Amino acid sequence: MNFSLESLYAWYRDMIRHPQYRWWVVLGTLAYLLSPLDFLPDIFPIVGWIDDGLLATLLVTEISQMVLARLKAKTEDKPPAMKVVSTEEVG
Repeated sequence: MNFSLESLYAWYRDMIRHPQYRWWVVLGTLAYLLSPLDFLPDIFPIVGWIDDGLLATLLVTEISQMVLARLKAKTEDKPPAMKVVSTEEVG
C-alpha cells in the first residue's frame, strides 16, 4: 500500500465534499478544541500549540467554504436582474 501525504489529502478532500461529513468534521474539530484532552499537550510550548493551530485553521476553512457555498446557492436561486435598456439601444 502506497501511503503518502498526498493520498491522505486526496481522501480527505473527497470525503469532505459530502455536506454530512463536513458537519462531522466541524463538530469534531470544535469538540477537540474545547476538550481538556489533547493529542499534543500544551505543556510543550510551541509543539503543543501546533495541533490546535492546525485544527483551528481547518475549522475556519471548512466554515468559510460552507458559508461561501450557501451564498453562491442563494445568489443562483435569485431571478436575474432586469436590464435597463436605453432608448438609443432600441432604436
